Amino acid sequence: MPDYSREMKLRLDGHKFIAGIDEAGRGPLSGPVVAAAVILPAVHQPWLNLIKDSKELTPKKREYLFALICKEALAFSVGIVSPRIIDSINILQATFLAMERAVVKLPVLPDFILVDGFSIPDFKYSHEGIIKGDKLCLSIACASIVAKVSRDHMMEKLDKIYPGYGFAKNKGYGTREHISNLWRLGPSAIHRHSFAPVKRVIRNRE
Repeated sequence: MPDYSREMKLRLDGHKFIAGIDEAGRGPLSGPVVAAAVILPAVHQPWLNLIKDSKELTPKKREYLFALICKEALAFSVGIVSPRIIDSINILQATFLAMERAVVKLPVLPDFILVDGFSIPDFKYSHEGIIKGDKLCLSIACASIVAKVSRDHMMEKLDKIYPGYGFAKNKGYGTREHISNLWRLGPSAIHRHSFAPVKRVIRNRE
C-alpha cells in the first residue's frame, strides 16, 4: 500500500507544498497522453487509507476515489498532450511535457515534486523520480487515479466523435477489436500515426 512517509520526510526538511505526478495513456494507439499533479493536505487524512495504484482498482472504485481526491486534495491539475504532438516529439517527451503542463496548471506552486518512475531531464522544478511510485507514495497514487479517470472520460467523449473504434471500451489501447476496426476504418484523427500498428495500416492504405 502507498504511504505518506516520503511526503512527511520532505515536510520535515522544510518543504510545504509537495506534489505527486503520474501519467496515463503512454501505451494506447489513440488519444492523448494525460498527466496529473496532486498536492495532498499536510496531515494524513483517513480517506487516504483507501488509495491504491489506479491499476489495482475497479473502474467504479476509481471513479469514487477520483471524486474524493478532487474534493479533498489541497490542489490538483491535469496536463494533456495531443496525438499529433506525440507523433512529432515521441511518447516519452510528450509524457514529460504533459507532466510539466500539469505542474504549471496547479493553483499552488509546489516546492518539491515526487514523480512516478524516473527523474525528468531538464525539469526546472525540484523533484525526485520514484520507481513504482504509484505503489509506494500516496501523492503519486492519487495522481495516478486522477490521470487515469480524466483520460478515460476524454476517451468516452471521443468515442462519440469518432465512432466505430470502441474508444469508450478500449480507451485507445490496442485490443484485438480495436486493431480490427482500425484496419476496417483506417486511422482516425486521434490515432497516433507514429505507433507501429497504426503505421502498418497507413502503409497498407497508401
